[in-house]
Amino acid sequence: MTEKPDHLPEYLARLADEEAARFITDGLLSGKDSVPSIALNQATEPLPESPRRRLRAIRDLIDDAMYIHRDERPTQADAWLAPRLHAILRLTRAEAADSALWNYLALGVAPDFVVWRHLSETAKVVNAQYFKGPHYKQAFARLWWSAELFRNGPDYEPVVIACGNQDMLNTGLRLDVVDHRPTAQAMVRLLQRGVIRTGRDANALAKVVNTAAVTVMYDVIAQDVPRDGDAVRMWIDEGEGGLTVHHRPLPTGPAEEPAPESSVELLANNFAELFADAPVRGRRADEEEGG
Repeated sequence: MTEKPDHLPEYLARLADEEAARFITDGLLSGKDSVPSIALNQATEPLPESPRRRLRAIRDLIDDAMYIHRDERPTQADAWLAPRLHAILRLTRAEAADSALWNYLALGVAPDFVVWRHLSETAKVVNAQYFKGPHYKQAFARLWWSAELFRNGPDYEPVVIACGNQDMLNTGLRLDVVDHRPTAQAMVRLLQRGVIRTGRDANALAKVVNTAAVTVMYDVIAQDVPRDGDAVRMWIDEGEGGLTVHHRPLPTGPAEEPAPESSVELLANNFAELFADAPVRGRRADEEEGG
């Protein structure tokens, strides 16, 4: 089985896409081989040294995620790991857009986690995009971006709820509209209310919300407050100062003002109406079974 790297440098680095591709072998994707960590680190580009880029803290968090969820389905680790990874890394969005950073995390820091979490039960192989892929697919980028887009100011609880539904996580990250905070929070609210219960429900909701956005300007009818760049920078600077993030309690994100409640509630009610008319495979059978 793929094992954790036997060589872990002190700080995070970059692994360019073309270099990463060399290490994604059939043996790795089947979980039979490990990554030659010394050779891989020779192919990396160093990043400026910073406490928020210390690999030991990141690796310890990943080890904890696998330990806590060792007796559960690996998918259940997402909701726990996403907010904590976001809080430990403390990246700007520009930094998080760098695929080379995520390539290195997946191949140089935790290839064993990628195999543990994403090995297909049927095909017995990992999709290569979990090692090197778009932000909505790559194993660690998808978690960081889900936390960034579904947090409500400093509150990560909506992230836990969103990541508890794999289809909300996987489909939601593909939608440009979730960058509008009231839209993202309204979708989470329907999960909280039990309007959205299954993966099929989440996919149907994402489809109708995205389709309606062609004619309805969500940011006009449900305005958000301006993003607070100073709060984000202060939060990142705390990481630069070596702030420790404890694993068990849910951490706190940047001290930005939450999305306006009136905007979230307006969209939640609007989306519930859209979803009520959406075609969802198996919905009628589920309703009849539930009485």
